[in-house]
Amino acid sequence: MSQTELLYGYSSAGIALALFATIVLCNEIGYRFGVAVQSRTDEEIKALAGGVQASILGLLALLLGFTFSMSLQRYDDRSKALIDEANAIGTTILRAELLPQEQRDAALPLLQEYVATRVTMGQFDLTRLEERQAYQARAEQMQRDLWALAVAATTADPRPVTTGSFVTALNGMIDSQGKRNALQQAHVPEPILFVLFFVFVVSIGFMAYSMGLSGRRIYVPLLLVSLLITLIVFIIIDLDRPKRGVITVDQTALTSLVTPARP
Repeated sequence: MSQTELLYGYSSAGIALALFATIVLCNEIGYRFGVAVQSRTDEEIKALAGGVQASILGLLALLLGFTFSMSLQRYDDRSKALIDEANAIGTTILRAELLPQEQRDAALPLLQEYVATRVTMGQFDLTRLEERQAYQARAEQMQRDLWALAVAATTADPRPVTTGSFVTALNGMIDSQGKRNALQQAHVPEPILFVLFFVFVVSIGFMAYSMGLSGRRIYVPLLLVSLLITLIVFIIIDLDRPKRGVITVDQTALTSLVTPARP
């Protein structure tokens, strides 16, 4: 997690609740202000306020669609990266069977330990920095140990069909782990989220202001619209946090590689 990120340390539900409370407050302020200036506002200004309100709502819809698409794409990229890493590890395990017996007997248990480490690491969100760093260091050490076994195997059996295929698979496994780690760090830029929150609050506040100008208040429909948009914002934020929100990346592809310990 980047040290410049302000929101990631807070839960998705907490952010959504704070946003909704802010909207309710701005709703009340906007309505009261509209009522206060109603008597000094002519019909032309009231009609103009309705046009501005429609423009702000259109901008809000555009931002919601853009941000949701960005968040969903990052979620899909993380899911695909996990599947790619699981496939790379599975291929490496299969090709380890082609190694000379000495290296094979050492590589297979090490690969199982590596899978277990990656599964455990996948359960830690980015706020648990020290734990992630410890498991990342263990994974990197196992990668070095596996590479040392690959080097020893090429000396014992330099054939590309056997040892060479394991080296290629191991290289792909290491690359896939690096790619997945990088994608886990990629989030919707916080300035975009702040702009979305601002436009959301302003749009609801302006709607309440327009109601105040007209002297008629439809409280329940406005509250329902606020609740629905807050729910969309919650989904956007939660999709961007695949390890600490309600919506999580399925690790089945990786956990299926774990071989139960023999009695």
